[in-house]
Amino acid sequence: MGVTGLASLLDARSRVYREAEFCRSRLVIDGCNLVYLLYFRSGLDQNHGGEYAAFEEETERFIAALRTCGITPYVVLDGGSDQTDKKLETVTQRAEQRIHKAHQAALSGRQENILPQLARYVFRQTLARLEVPVAQCFAEADQEIAALATEWSCPVLSNDSDFYIFNLPAGLLPISHFRWQEATQSGSRSYIPCRRYYASSFCVFFGIQRQLLPTFATLAGNDYVKLKGISWAQFAPAGSERTSRLEGLLCWLRAFQQPQDAIEAALGLMGNLSETSEKEVLQTLYRGMEEYKLGPSTLRKFFIHGVAPLFPAVGEDLALIPPWTRLPLTQARLTSDILDVLLLQRLSLRTAVDHADLPSCNLTSRPLRQLMYGLLLGRGGPQQVVERDRDGLRLTFIPVKPSFSSLTEQISLSSLPEMEPSERLQVLLEALGVTEDSLRLLGPELKLPVAATCYWLQRAEPPPDQRLLKALLLGMSSGERVRTRAALQAERNLSSKANSCIQRADVTHAINQWQACLTDSMKLNQLLGRPLPEPEIARLFQGTLVHQLLLQLSAGRPKRIFRSDRASEKQYDAMLSAVHRFRPPRALLASENQQRAQNQPLENANLRKLFLLHEDEENEALSEIRAQDELRLQDGVFMRTRYRTKDRSNRTNQPELARKEASRGFHIL
Repeated sequence: MGVTGLASLLDARSRVYREAEFCRSRLVIDGCNLVYLLYFRSGLDQNHGGEYAAFEEETERFIAALRTCGITPYVVLDGGSDQTDKKLETVTQRAEQRIHKAHQAALSGRQENILPQLARYVFRQTLARLEVPVAQCFAEADQEIAALATEWSCPVLSNDSDFYIFNLPAGLLPISHFRWQEATQSGSRSYIPCRRYYASSFCVFFGIQRQLLPTFATLAGNDYVKLKGISWAQFAPAGSERTSRLEGLLCWLRAFQQPQDAIEAALGLMGNLSETSEKEVLQTLYRGMEEYKLGPSTLRKFFIHGVAPLFPAVGEDLALIPPWTRLPLTQARLTSDILDVLLLQRLSLRTAVDHADLPSCNLTSRPLRQLMYGLLLGRGGPQQVVERDRDGLRLTFIPVKPSFSSLTEQISLSSLPEMEPSERLQVLLEALGVTEDSLRLLGPELKLPVAATCYWLQRAEPPPDQRLLKALLLGMSSGERVRTRAALQAERNLSSKANSCIQRADVTHAINQWQACLTDSMKLNQLLGRPLPEPEIARLFQGTLVHQLLLQLSAGRPKRIFRSDRASEKQYDAMLSAVHRFRPPRALLASENQQRAQNQPLENANLRKLFLLHEDEENEALSEIRAQDELRLQDGVFMRTRYRTKDRSNRTNQPELARKEASRGFHIL
């Protein structure tokens, strides 16, 4: 939902807001809105696969600021798509815009506000670890958020302009004016400076009746209603060119007391309509106004007692949703994509930053989704699911058939929880093309991502380069160390070099394919009741770090990125052994040919140099600075700098120091 231009209008009329010092209260948060704003406003990388550890840290700081001020957050997330398709036109337009923005980001390296594929998982996992109450709705969350905030008499935190229309007793706190980084202590009280909005203040300021606010939003045109044929700017006062459409509508509405009178007058402005057209317009307008009517909250019992709400559908649609799915759906432990598949036989796929002349990264993981469709729909169900994805720069709708394996042939969705854990594990492993024995040497948190990596290696086109595989595994073996502030700062410095260089389309595309495979593996794992533990994404993958590791491997003289240990060595060896067991000959041959052509052999010593152990912290810091300064990427090739020359000179003049440095940690990886 959303009223285009309303937030800009109010920001230009700041007297509508009240300055506030918010503390000691419940707060209902629009979670989907918050994900985007936290990520985009943090300046994190969007074009190299995501900076997930830094995003996790940003989310932690946000929650910590709330709790310092005695604020109890309740996060509400959107669920499945609207079954009536009244928002389909808007959703389609936005999807088309994202495709073009993603392509432009790939070409130019600019930030085009494309959320990395796994950012939502990082957000949910972080909230779960911090024990923040989270609820996922069955459909659009706006009404549920407003209803819960109304019953609790607490404000809503969001930047969605529709919350300016709901009559919220405790008002709205726009995220753009919520200065949580500036949490202030005054005596024994801590608070967050912000602006608070009340619908009553809006009505007083613009001189309209409170009951006309939903009429205003509907006539202005929101995500559900696209009213054409009326120029509201003709009613605007002089000097309001920038916001003339909305101000003109508000001036026009001052003449009316009741919504019905305003609706009938609006029809008159549209000229001569046929009886059929007039009826359709009236239905559209009244349906749009209904979106702002609130019923009882369905989430209050869930947040207080853990009771999942009933599914709102009636008749045959209700029978399609097994009762066992209600609680994990509400807990956000089960993807809401299953609702779109079950109710609409449709699924909208994520758009990643990628060149438009390359195929969609989602094609690689389609067999995993097909198996998921089979589990959801069964043999006797619908025979296809329409996937919304990109083809070049076009948005396409592709019919995809569900698939079945020997293990899933007789499984029904309603009886899925009754399957033995070992059977559910076999369904997952068979889908990913690995065996349980091949994963036995891995820690529990690495089994699913390594299995997904094996699947990616077998399915990706073109076959991934061996250096990229090793960069991915090195990044995955780093674990908790990328969460330290020093490592994050090093990664940020390295990412600035990666961002300044020409982005390699083949590398970005391969990483996008890997993330798509991991995403769909996690969704299938969720549906099967998590036979494998879900990996913590922020400790698993950092896109900028993987790019830098790859660049160093390709340069032939890699330097240490961060400290390693024996556990990292074992993890890396176990992962490499597992993926090589299932790596197809075509991929190995492609990697070997590429290395031979570039005359850059991959040696174990090169990998070891990425993780040198240092006894002296000062030497470690100096080595890190030298490693960063040595590398400069010009037209995709690292060039030597004066620091490298200086380093050679130092080694010549101080041979004992050179031998000492050379002896450290060469056997690590």
